[in-house]
Amino acid sequence: MPIWVDADACPNVIKEILFRAADRRQVMLTLVANAPLRVPPSRYIRTLQVPGGFDEADRRIAELAQAGDLVVTADVPLAADAVAKGAQALSPRGELYTRENVKERLAMRNLMDELRKTGVATGGPRVLSLSDRQAFANQLDRFLNASVER
Repeated sequence: MPIWVDADACPNVIKEILFRAADRRQVMLTLVANAPLRVPPSRYIRTLQVPGGFDEADRRIAELAQAGDLVVTADVPLAADAVAKGAQALSPRGELYTRENVKERLAMRNLMDELRKTGVATGGPRVLSLSDRQAFANQLDRFLNASVER
């Protein structure tokens, strides 16, 4: 039951939560990114560097993730791919993507992308709050606890 992290845009505070959880629960954590990453020494934490390029990390995670794995990403298309494969997907804000909500999120993302292409200022993501971090940690714990029960 590995955890895959879309690490290029993952906030450091979320990575720290993941590092602690991987060591504490002895779960394999793989951070996938275009650039080299610094991670604490651990037999449960590894990095996978992919070639530079748009969505290369996402593509690699989509290839490697399997049913039952957890994918941590803010990228809705990657979350949709993970969910379609039977993996779970969790945003750094603690939102669990499901078969029920990922299509809606993907449609909204595509709409916002089209608006940006036409010049409409849609604003960027809001700052990661303390409640977002707590929501992420809670969802991660639920996932890890459920995986132990399987």
